[in-house]
Amino acid sequence: MAENLAPEKRHSFVHNGQKVFEWDQTLEEVNMYIELPKGVPTKLFHCSIQASHVEVGIRGNPPYLNHDLTHPVKTDSSFWTIDGEMHITLQKREKGKTWSSPIQGQGILDPYAADQEQKRLMLQRFQEEAQFSGTCPDPRTFMGGIRSE
Repeated sequence: MAENLAPEKRHSFVHNGQKVFEWDQTLEEVNMYIELPKGVPTKLFHCSIQASHVEVGIRGNPPYLNHDLTHPVKTDSSFWTIDGEMHITLQKREKGKTWSSPIQGQGILDPYAADQEQKRLMLQRFQEEAQFSGTCPDPRTFMGGIRSE
């Protein structure tokens, strides 16, 4: 059931008219997709994922991306692959946290898109918890409960 709430489309981060990367997220992961330049052997590409930083580039050249992440990730379960494009999977340290962008201060979702992401992830988490226990989660405790401040 939760897989029906997978991201419908990727978000694009465009800078100076050029697409830098695309990205999407689930409850547990943020995925970045980078189009690779043609004619460069895949073994020359590198990616370094740290708890709060990511660096991507071609060995022997300045990095293409060298930025702090919006939120910390689990480095032991984050990874990258190349299959026509570079796919970076960042394992969220805080499951269910909605990211407005993978990169701090860059390509932030507009308020409407951020709200839609938040709703989709909350529904996905609700369905996941209902599936796991077989019962509807208690709204007083679901995702930290209802706070009246």
